[in-house]
Amino acid sequence: MRPVLALGKASRSIGQPFFASKVGTGTGLAFKSPRRYLSQNTNGQIAQLLEWKPDSTAKNVVINGYVRALRKAKTFRFLSLGDGSSKQPLQAVISRELADGLSVGTAVSLTGSWVPSGGGGQSHELQVERVEIVGPSDAQTYPIQKKYHTPEFLRTVPHLRPRTTLNSGLLRLRSRTIASLTNFFADNHFTQTHPPILTSSDCEGAGEVFKVIPSAETDSTASKGPKEPEFFGSTKYLTVSTQLHLEALAQGVGNVWTLSPVFRAEKSDTSRHLSEFYMLEAEMSFVEDLGGVMDLSENMLRSLSNDLSASDVVGELVSRSDREEMGYTSNEVVKRRWEGLRQDSWPRITYTDAVALLQEKADLLECKPPVWGEGLQSEHEKFVASYVGGGSKPVFVTNYPQDIKAFYMRVSQPSSPNPATSGQEYAPGATVDCFDLLVPEFCEIAGGSMRENRLDALLAAMARQGLANDQKGSPLEWYTDLRRWGCPPHGGFGIGFDRLLCYLSGVPTIRDIVAFPRYFGRCDC
Repeated sequence: MRPVLALGKASRSIGQPFFASKVGTGTGLAFKSPRRYLSQNTNGQIAQLLEWKPDSTAKNVVINGYVRALRKAKTFRFLSLGDGSSKQPLQAVISRELADGLSVGTAVSLTGSWVPSGGGGQSHELQVERVEIVGPSDAQTYPIQKKYHTPEFLRTVPHLRPRTTLNSGLLRLRSRTIASLTNFFADNHFTQTHPPILTSSDCEGAGEVFKVIPSAETDSTASKGPKEPEFFGSTKYLTVSTQLHLEALAQGVGNVWTLSPVFRAEKSDTSRHLSEFYMLEAEMSFVEDLGGVMDLSENMLRSLSNDLSASDVVGELVSRSDREEMGYTSNEVVKRRWEGLRQDSWPRITYTDAVALLQEKADLLECKPPVWGEGLQSEHEKFVASYVGGGSKPVFVTNYPQDIKAFYMRVSQPSSPNPATSGQEYAPGATVDCFDLLVPEFCEIAGGSMRENRLDALLAAMARQGLANDQKGSPLEWYTDLRRWGCPPHGGFGIGFDRLLCYLSGVPTIRDIVAFPRYFGRCDC
């Protein structure tokens, strides 16, 4: 008979036994073959059990998890059990005999009675009547002990660090964020798409791409044998952005979005850089000006904050007492970030006006203020975000100089009715319809633009930046083709998804927000 636990009016299974097999008897301690099938029951999470507070004892409750700690008393043991579903472990009381063979890291299935707890910490506890060790653990060699581990140490065991409460919480934040964003785009009639990972061109034009070469070709090169023909007929790369392909897809189904891995071969050893990371990108068809693109990105992030700010996963992250010890952003600052995203009417300022502001406030800056035509440094962006956004609201900076932006961005028109271009008439040079979204303390988290939908203007921009144009067989021939046959005004944006999670969680190093980080010099697992 399957053990069940009644939750409210409906009965839900908290755990399922193995398929029938012979187990040891007498002590109540049973060892199962790891080859046997373990039924995965999403209703059987510890987080759910901790929320259930019946007035009377519930018998035959089965729960699965990993031993986090084992504390000894004279005749019994206190066992802390976790499964990644909650920061708080489940407390179980177990006899000394049943605890034999248990150690930190052991995977177990416990059967017992869920009763009101006589101690503090949680309202109920599990009085264990049966233990099944389904995954033994050697306590002497297990690296994740019940003590503080530095982020630097945990990066050396990326295959094990998801078992810590912080990293499992970050994985749940990632999952809930993806679910919320998926619902937002579905509610706004966007089509989710899967653009290719292998590409013929460098979208950003920066040249920091990974070249794709079959292992057989590298082997033949090393042996100085005859050169093999290109696998795809010409050189291909790992994508740095899916934007160009999204533009093609948008002409087929309208507004589109994707959450896709991208790759950059930057030899940067900083807390902000990864070689593999995720980008959330969206593309809108038949949008006339930049305001509509900014509205979409603002509404998306506000919807995300409204949806998750009161959730259990965010609540756990912003209530941790060990953040300062780990060097993470304080709980108060992280809460302020979530509140800032929820606010209405995010300020918008042109690049030209931002440069004028920085020059006016030069005495408040530690670095030299920019001159028109230069990119904004990190300190510049932080100052603009703090000063213009009042220390809480995100800030859009629009209409950057054409010479420091990508070839595909539409040239701004001085007579444009777009309200975001106030101050455009004062720009001493050509600008493009684009934006960077700056957030307090963290600089840029998103960027977008109107795309150049006029063929002649696009070809001129490509020639100006030294890119191959629409010659037959050139890598971007297909991209210019999109302008030949019915290309409406369109625009879009991209958000570094992992950087967004860093901002929302207060994790200062992007290497700690990704389960298996890849960066210059490291690609473990």
